[in-house]
Amino acid sequence: MKAIQITAPGEMKLVELVKPEVGSAEVRVKINYVGFCGSDLNTFRGLNPMVKLPVIPGHEIGATIDACGTDVPQNLKPGMVVTINPYTNCGQCASCRNGQVNACEHNETLGVQRNGAMREYITLPWQKIIPTKGLSPRDCALIEPMSVGFHAVNRAQVTDIDYVMVIGCGMIGMGAIVRAAMRGATVIAVDIDDEKLSLAKKVGATYSINSKTEDVHKRLQEITEGFGPSVVIEAVGSPATYQCAVEEVGFTGRVVCIGYAKSDVSFHTKLFVQKELTIRGSRNAMPEDFRAVTNWIVRNKALLGNFVSAQVKPEEALSAMQKWQADPSKVFRIIVEF
Repeated sequence: MKAIQITAPGEMKLVELVKPEVGSAEVRVKINYVGFCGSDLNTFRGLNPMVKLPVIPGHEIGATIDACGTDVPQNLKPGMVVTINPYTNCGQCASCRNGQVNACEHNETLGVQRNGAMREYITLPWQKIIPTKGLSPRDCALIEPMSVGFHAVNRAQVTDIDYVMVIGCGMIGMGAIVRAAMRGATVIAVDIDDEKLSLAKKVGATYSINSKTEDVHKRLQEITEGFGPSVVIEAVGSPATYQCAVEEVGFTGRVVCIGYAKSDVSFHTKLFVQKELTIRGSRNAMPEDFRAVTNWIVRNKALLGNFVSAQVKPEEALSAMQKWQADPSKVFRIIVEF
């Protein structure tokens, strides 16, 4: 079977693999669509410290069940359209013991710590298969990144009285915008790209701020009547956006961090105490986040075309990744069709 492999920084090729067998408690899926995400781009650029090359990327998956093992529950059947929970959980660490399996200390995400789904077939434990009634396989490839944003909103405990600033309008940030708006919050989208900001308003943001051309602090003070946002969700992962989150969140506000900066970040720590801030990390997503995104997509399919910058064949993946590397701000999502 055909697979895409990142072999070294800046290098990607097609390789042939043996079609996997199906264990008794496993499901083999036919991969239809896989999304390239920011972590895949960083792997291609040689900037992902969690990856050992060569690696098969891909964990944003739209697939069809091909075969089921003898011990797989009867509700999973060949031909069903599904997405995949791409994370592992050990069941023994503190996170797992506390029921937060998304943050397992020993997690191995597909395409990061282990080979991913950029191939024609993959076999997984049946517990990682998520049926998606009412969606096409292409729709399903958008679920995982949005679910990460949904989870961040849960971590922030957003309600309808909140002003929520989302820094970064990539796919994960869009998920946070959608979920916060669904909860009735007033959402402020911040990015450096006007096209992404326009899309953010289509999916639920009330306000948008281009941080490259506008005074973010001044605009926030105007929007929030001088209080500052009660919640800031950081979905970029740079020192500047981390600092912005802490400086701009209102007193007694909540800051939730999804992105992680690749270098040290300096803070005026008095703001942590003076504002009595709640600062939380947000990692991956829970099964309920996947279900919530699925429900939203079923009701909002007309918007999905805006989320895909390009759809390519495996043979075109290298060229697509090179274009993304050359101008990251202009690519929203690249979908590979198998």
